Amino acid sequence: MAQRSLAALVVADPASINYLSGYNAWSFYTPQCLVVPAAGSPVLFARAMDAAGATFTTWLGTDDVEGYPEELVHNETTHPYLWIAGRLRERGLVTDGDVVAADLDAHFFSARGYLALAAGLPGVRIEDSRALVNWVRLVKSPYELDQLRIAGTIAQRAMEVALAAVRPGRRQCDVVADIMAAQAVGTPEHGGDYPSIVPMLPTGRRAGTPHLTWSDERLRAGEATTVELAGAYRRYNVPLARTVIPGRPDRRLAHTALVVRDAMAQLLAAMVPGRTAHEVHAVGQAVLADAGLVKESRMGYSIGLGYPPDWGEHTVSLRPGEQVALQAGMCFHVILGMWMDGWGYELSEPVVVTAGGVERLTRLTQNLTIIR
Repeated sequence: MAQRSLAALVVADPASINYLSGYNAWSFYTPQCLVVPAAGSPVLFARAMDAAGATFTTWLGTDDVEGYPEELVHNETTHPYLWIAGRLRERGLVTDGDVVAADLDAHFFSARGYLALAAGLPGVRIEDSRALVNWVRLVKSPYELDQLRIAGTIAQRAMEVALAAVRPGRRQCDVVADIMAAQAVGTPEHGGDYPSIVPMLPTGRRAGTPHLTWSDERLRAGEATTVELAGAYRRYNVPLARTVIPGRPDRRLAHTALVVRDAMAQLLAAMVPGRTAHEVHAVGQAVLADAGLVKESRMGYSIGLGYPPDWGEHTVSLRPGEQVALQAGMCFHVILGMWMDGWGYELSEPVVVTAGGVERLTRLTQNLTIIR
């Protein structure tokens, strides 16, 4: 903030609000933000009924938590950010001529919210924070790594339940019910949190398209199902993807599974501090290309704290041209999803970059799961 001459930072990403203050509630569907001034304590602004919950989760003092009036919620003629702007001036956090940065690309900072904030702060320049806090979150502390390891045990348990639940004749929704129960129950040592994305379960021809959820249709023998889910603990999300098929896989699916497993092994071996995300991606892409396969989408992205609708951090991606160098403490969801015409295959690994390479956060086999 000092380098960019910022008087204040308006943080709207709920994961970044949690990171900076500890605040944790399902309140992000209405406008809320943490305002970090250049000097002094941050101030949390939320709906009045939600502001009271800060007492239970955040380290902020009561004077640094403000709730806006209920009549501002879903009001066609005014907006909470107009009220927040007024309070920023009254508290002396912002004055004319200041530069204020805001999370302009956060899911829950709407265009209307931006216009209201700007209207309430004439004489103040508002610029994009460029995900400033997200980039600070990129390298994890020892505490954060411990939470991710716990989330990894929950992800592994949920996936084990999922792979055992996929059977011909079962409804897709019943399989997902088993998965969601496992995500909430967690392990005997640690209960689970809600993940940032619901389980995804493309089946049969739908497996050729990512990010589809489920229906009440019944699973069929001979049709592959790709399962992508996450284990979550104290808002740290660890995603995981595998593919399962009841019956014998055809030649193309079996071949793709072997190639992807090899590409994953070589890609993970390349993830050492100092290598750029571009270089890591190129390693995996070369293995696929040698086998005649092409993956156009990125091969991974940074993970950590997360709230719906996404468990990614919106910073580093494993893709061509990404020149960010890996550092110890970064965490990634490395996903090799091959989405073809009418069929698909997914394999992913959540990992931590360490001084000596990667640490896997789960210990599941990387083979195609075949139900006999």
